[in-house]
Amino acid sequence: MTVKELRLVVTADDYDEAVAFYRDVLGLAERESYESEDGRVTILDVERATLEIADPNQADFIDRVEVGRRVAGKYRVAFEVDDSAETTRTLAAAGATVIAEPTRTPWNSLNARLEAPGGLQLTLFTELDLK
Repeated sequence: MTVKELRLVVTADDYDEAVAFYRDVLGLAERESYESEDGRVTILDVERATLEIADPNQADFIDRVEVGRRVAGKYRVAFEVDDSAETTRTLAAAGATVIAEPTRTPWNSLNARLEAPGGLQLTLFTELDLK
């Protein structure tokens, strides 16, 4: 058995807001979209996807590092971006709620936490030089 793609499916109450946020503001490429009398869907691409599995202690630790307290539910989406501070400002201006400003982590990245359209909690991270 070979898995060929990881696809996260988000049901957004405000479909147009969510598509505009992730496609137009965050810059995810639109691969395809469909519309019928039954509804609409847009498939957005990222360069690479991974599945990160953490136990409850590690999830708690990540929240304490990034936010200062436990705030995430079972699911959180993390995007690696070139500049997490600038991307945080851009997404906040587009309607995301900043939960925690960018913070340097023990694993040497600059991470910010946001609440985004579609009910997703996001981590934006930028890998820092190993200096």
